[in-house]
Amino acid sequence: MSVLLWIVAASFVGGALSVLCAALFALNARAHWVNALVSYAIGALLGAVFLDILPEAIKLTTNPAVLSGTVLAGILLFFTLEKLLLWRHCHHDHCEVHEPHEPPAAHGSHEHGRSGMMIMVGDTFHNFVDGVIIAAAFLTDVHLGVVTALAIIAHEIPQEVGDFMILLHSGYSKAQALTLNLVSSLATLIGGVLAYFALQSMQGAVPTLLALAAASMIYVAVADLIPGLHQRTRLRDTVEQVSLIVAGVSSIFLVNLAVGA
Repeated sequence: MSVLLWIVAASFVGGALSVLCAALFALNARAHWVNALVSYAIGALLGAVFLDILPEAIKLTTNPAVLSGTVLAGILLFFTLEKLLLWRHCHHDHCEVHEPHEPPAAHGSHEHGRSGMMIMVGDTFHNFVDGVIIAAAFLTDVHLGVVTALAIIAHEIPQEVGDFMILLHSGYSKAQALTLNLVSSLATLIGGVLAYFALQSMQGAVPTLLALAAASMIYVAVADLIPGLHQRTRLRDTVEQVSLIVAGVSSIFLVNLAVGA
């Protein structure tokens, strides 16, 4: 299968799969499943970064120091974007940035619609960037692309659950929320295809894109996902969280073995 077909398949199937899985969780209110998935996503993200993306980027670059600086700059960039509300990740149903603090009856439908569309604009941008990251990984190596796509799907599901909750709270029906999220997920495919053609003549930019991909995954895991785990302090919760993080890392390791075999 050609690299372009891998990118199209991973971007389209990954985007649609994450939305459909999120709909299953959000529309059935399986809160415990979402909490467990967040822990797994942390492991998948960090596993992909430190077992695949960064080693591959270091192998491709001629200046590891500049590459490390790019990762650092990327983390600061994503922090700034999030502070500006251009890229906000909501992983639970009480997002302090987007979710209105008053009950639905206290707001007009216009305010609700605006709140819901704001999260969709941010999510569409996020999905587009995910597509670029997937394309850069597949252009480097198919095995790296598979691992990167898996990690992105793992962290997309809890984020999409948050998006569903916000849209439903903003007055959208279940069918409308599902449709909007599916349409937004197509941005992953667009980003992947555009990046494939752009990067064909810009192979020198691939290590930098991989470094930025690593920065985005580290930031999501450490700044957005891990703090939420500290809200559950019981020993049983901690053991479950650590076990699922290890499971996430292990899944990346096993995918490496399977794809590399």
